[in-house]
Amino acid sequence: MAESRRLAKLGAYLRPHWREATLGIIALLSVNGLGVYIPWLIRSAVDQLSASFNLNQILRYVVPIILLSSAMWLIRMASRIWLFGVGRQVEFDLKQQIFEHLLKLEPSYFATNTAGDLINRATSDVDNIRRLVGFAVLSLANTVFAYILTLPVMLTISVDLTLASLAVYPFMFWLVHLFSNRLRKQQAVVQEELSDISELIQEDISGIALIKIYAQEENERRAFAQKNQQLLAANLQLAKSRNILFPLIGGLANLSSLVIIWLGATRISAGTLAVGDFLALLIYVERLVFPTALLGFTITAYQRGEVSIDRLESILAVTPKIQDTEDTVHLPLAEVKGELTATNLSFSYPNANTPALENINFTIFPGETVSIVGAIGSGKSTLANALPRLLDIEPGQLFLDGVDITTIALADLRNAIAYVPQDSFLFSTTIKNNIRYGDPVSEQQDVESVAKQAQIHPEISHFPQQYETLVGERGITLSGGQRQRTALARAMLVNAPVLILDDALSSVDNQTATQILNNLASGADRKTVIFITHQLSAAAAADRIFVMDKGKIVQTGNHLELVQQDGLYRNLWSQHQVEELLH
Repeated sequence: MAESRRLAKLGAYLRPHWREATLGIIALLSVNGLGVYIPWLIRSAVDQLSASFNLNQILRYVVPIILLSSAMWLIRMASRIWLFGVGRQVEFDLKQQIFEHLLKLEPSYFATNTAGDLINRATSDVDNIRRLVGFAVLSLANTVFAYILTLPVMLTISVDLTLASLAVYPFMFWLVHLFSNRLRKQQAVVQEELSDISELIQEDISGIALIKIYAQEENERRAFAQKNQQLLAANLQLAKSRNILFPLIGGLANLSSLVIIWLGATRISAGTLAVGDFLALLIYVERLVFPTALLGFTITAYQRGEVSIDRLESILAVTPKIQDTEDTVHLPLAEVKGELTATNLSFSYPNANTPALENINFTIFPGETVSIVGAIGSGKSTLANALPRLLDIEPGQLFLDGVDITTIALADLRNAIAYVPQDSFLFSTTIKNNIRYGDPVSEQQDVESVAKQAQIHPEISHFPQQYETLVGERGITLSGGQRQRTALARAMLVNAPVLILDDALSSVDNQTATQILNNLASGADRKTVIFITHQLSAAAAADRIFVMDKGKIVQTGNHLELVQQDGLYRNLWSQHQVEELLH
């Protein structure tokens, strides 16, 4: 069942390129046809020249043989170009398909599937499939054609010699069948170990600063050595199986040539076999030896490809939980006012014992700035992720301008809501390109305008290359506060009606954070701002404050109202004041 499913997938990969694949197969058929005809011509030449040997007779056979051999070489090259080209095309298609599919998956998928493993599948496994649809298909087709076209001709020359020379072949195919399952399982182990080592490399490179801070180089070296040893052991097991199988196949294939030489020489001396027939049979057997001996490498490519098909399809088979449906409605950006409503909003993470959000109700009005405060783990970030539908929220709980967010086209929803997380990811490009990531054609003056509002412009102006300054991977060359303000400028440039700041100013001092909030709250075109923070001085400037505890909103009001109430906010404010005095 699994085998038929893999073959169906292989057919699906090849279907878009059926013309090139067909041309390659036809070319292979022609090559094998010529490969059968040329020995037959040699047979006739030997028999003819045995009777009358002269230059004209030689040229009569030699010239056609040279021309046919040249044509055979050219057609073989064409078949390789077509079939290997199909492999490259399939490789391109799969990489594109995987990348586009990964872009559709929700962030939670990447929390359980590591980048190292996904990268390995998108590179190493795709490369294995390329070899399968290129080399393996070419080799298998060549072997099939060689047998189908050669065996009937050999049988017409001598049935008993042909059967005697091929007597070892059933045993050879039995060996291949015997080893195939072992090779497939060992290849799967190698691929998994390769993914593990790729994952470790990716993690260590990303966390190299942390490794050095805690002086864990030796531990990481040992961890890598252990995984590298496991990969070596898996590769050696696979190599052991191959090194047993492949020489056996090659040796058995060559036995057929020895059989022809032994029996053929006996027949020639007895006068029951013509020299031309003997040479033709010997050439035909040699024609079968190479594709048969190559069968071992073909099996390896096929087994690798099978394992890789399963590993790739395990990614492509994942259905995005958050995607547009047939009932999706469009919400033009120009019509969005920015009102957000929650009605009994609840959400639980998989395998969690308690809900992250529980029966939350609120209405945030267009242009209003709302701060959300609370202890770590109170559900603030979960609420921030729910609003742009980064989490799989049930219908009928969250609304944008009265429209259920689960029915809004994802592109429209996320164009309407700009979100700046605490971990401000920056790309390895210029500051300018990072800021205008959401709108790549923005002019310099627009980039500078939002940078000023985000309070980052003066610092950028002092960089040697200013806005053309390259930031390192993940923005490593900038400080935490600079990264956060650059990410804020990026969100502000897209001019979304709703702006969510999830502790996105944690590395910025209270005065700067307050100034940024004031910039957002001023002007005719005010945004709806949701400011999740632990900086109570900045939060106090908001129109309203939501206080969260254990997944619930336990208090709402402005700063003056809440400090007068006996509740969680007053306790948090008192702690904040004590911390300010200590500093």
